[in-house]
Amino acid sequence: MFWKMVAGALRRQKGKHVMIAFTVGLGVSLATAMLGVMFDIGDKVNQELKAYGANLNVIPRGASLLGDKYQLAGDDGGEAAEEVLAANYIREDELYKIKMIFWAYNIVDFSPYLTARVKVGNEEINLVGAWFNKHLSLPTGDEVDTGMASMKSWWKIEGQPVDEAFPDGVMVGRNLAGKLKLAPGSTFEAAAADSGLVKTLTVRSVFSSGGEEDDEIFAPLALAQELAGKPGLVQRVEVSALTTPENDLARKAAQNPDHLSRQEWDTWYCTAYISSIAYQIEEIMPGVRVKPVMRVAESEGTILHKTQLMIVLLTILTLLCSALAISNLVTANIMERSVEIGLMKALGATNLSVSLLVLTEMLIVAFMGGVCGYLAGLGLARFIGLAVFGTSVEVKTVVIPITVLMILAVTLLGSLPSLRSILHLRPTEVLHGR
Repeated sequence: MFWKMVAGALRRQKGKHVMIAFTVGLGVSLATAMLGVMFDIGDKVNQELKAYGANLNVIPRGASLLGDKYQLAGDDGGEAAEEVLAANYIREDELYKIKMIFWAYNIVDFSPYLTARVKVGNEEINLVGAWFNKHLSLPTGDEVDTGMASMKSWWKIEGQPVDEAFPDGVMVGRNLAGKLKLAPGSTFEAAAADSGLVKTLTVRSVFSSGGEEDDEIFAPLALAQELAGKPGLVQRVEVSALTTPENDLARKAAQNPDHLSRQEWDTWYCTAYISSIAYQIEEIMPGVRVKPVMRVAESEGTILHKTQLMIVLLTILTLLCSALAISNLVTANIMERSVEIGLMKALGATNLSVSLLVLTEMLIVAFMGGVCGYLAGLGLARFIGLAVFGTSVEVKTVVIPITVLMILAVTLLGSLPSLRSILHLRPTEVLHGR
């Protein structure tokens, strides 16, 4: 009898129930899209921020990194012994190991750098060698393209990009180009400050970085190694990695990983914290030290947390608006059915049984609307991903149970005022038209 009464009520109140289902579906679709974006936004935000600089600096163990300045230990410009070279430089042929760590797929880009002092006319200038678009074949069989071209995407470049296929092509900072009257297509002679080796270089592009690089020349790494007299060596490596925001465990590990318990160590090592990625690079390359660029890492975590908080607040606001709309619709439904409910109570139905009847109707309608809303939310999440990040958002399966809880919460919250009115409904007054 109970389910016959539910089915009958659903048939008689089609219009109101459709509106309730639509309201629930609209709220659930927006909430599903928001939650889908929130759970997938970490990698998306990190990927976007990777375009604005590296978050790890790899330097030799014998060198120090003071701010953004690289300083060799005991390098007086003279001929270095093998042990001094090993302490102050990193072998270029070992750099592939950076892509061999546990979190290799989180390493988005990396590029080595070597600075050679050169004379152009009467000016002594830094010529910085780097990988621009380097293709690497890893021992695992994977193929990797990396370099500073994608790591410095905010640089404004006029002319053709520098490429390893043009060994004497360079890019010149805007300040220096103005001082030396250079433009794309110009040629000039650069003499190594130490050895006097002279190379004729071609300006392929002029760039503006907004920093001290605007007074420097950037060239293929092999050219800088030749001018510096350091074949096969680099001074530092910038690494851009996708990381998980720091928490108490990561900060504790950053101080000293040896102080972690075994369980803490496993959790930390198997999570893409910036400190665990740095630790793994040092593991596979014992001759280096890895220094996180904390201002970048902290900015990533701050932006991500604020974005996620904003999404959560918007989701809660959306659900509250849905609950308010449902409350009005259910109240109107109860008012239309007041005579029916009064008659049921006059025939012996208790407040509990009447409330269960109405609540069951609302839950059935809400779940029908919620399913449609969830499916619409999947499409909306993908649309948001494509519109904002250029890639579709993959909605995690954890959103499904959260969606079920949302439907229950919205339906119950929206139905409470109506259920309260049922408790105060007096059959004698209703049946007499009062």
